[in-house]
Amino acid sequence: MKLSSLKTGTYIVAVSGGVDSVVLLDLLSKQSGLQLIIAHFDHGIRSNSATDSQFVKQLALKYDLNFELGSASLGKDASEEQARDARYSFLSSVKDKYNARQIITAHHSDDIVETIIINLTRGTGWRGLISLRSTEHVLRPLLNFTKADILAYAKSNKLSWVEDSTNQEIKYLRNEIRHKIVTKMSAEQRAEFLQLYQSQLDLTDEIDSNTIKLTSDKRHDFIMWPESVSLEVLRSQLKITRPQAKRALMAIKTAKPGTEIELSGDKSLKFTHKNILTVVK
Repeated sequence: MKLSSLKTGTYIVAVSGGVDSVVLLDLLSKQSGLQLIIAHFDHGIRSNSATDSQFVKQLALKYDLNFELGSASLGKDASEEQARDARYSFLSSVKDKYNARQIITAHHSDDIVETIIINLTRGTGWRGLISLRSTEHVLRPLLNFTKADILAYAKSNKLSWVEDSTNQEIKYLRNEIRHKIVTKMSAEQRAEFLQLYQSQLDLTDEIDSNTIKLTSDKRHDFIMWPESVSLEVLRSQLKITRPQAKRALMAIKTAKPGTEIELSGDKSLKFTHKNILTVVK
């Protein structure tokens, strides 16, 4: 396994202590010109989760890297969404602290297949098929590798890691999908999902390049365009989710001049009679 070379700079590496993130860290440590910050988040879901934190802290000492620890007390009944939101909030705060280029996570191609299936069961829109990819803020350099590739690298390089017992609990949808579906899929079936993923990536790039040409701050434009076009332009222009785009479009159609609506914690829209003003906090 070998990763593409990263640009020189500071990166936040999300390390859980599991085999995926341990392999990611080892691969990144072999690249020059990178200032790596190890970030570990203890969700407070398992009673023995502090053991994982200590393991990752020792990894930081082994690689002579800065270590950042975040924690919460989510409890054993926490949902996957709660855990993910808390984790990424912590990672984003560490990224801001070090003015880092990106957060790096250890998602791999098996995760892509799981995510596609999960999103299909939830009735995803077409963008849900590619929700797991590298972005401006989060880099996922292992997406071209399988879990088998990662395990083979870890064993051949005699790496140690910890196992999260909650990965076996099928009360979590991702674990249920993994154990009941993905692990039983043939190589050909997984390849079909990954081909679908790649085709959708290519289509998304084409759509994004076209929506950029439609960028506008005129309320009239968004009202007159077909709703599907308005939503895509809003998502591309404002970098927001589909639910946020729907809220924004409704406000564009109905909000009185002087109104301001919050789309996210750091972004809101203000309206004049004719225009939309984006406010970034």
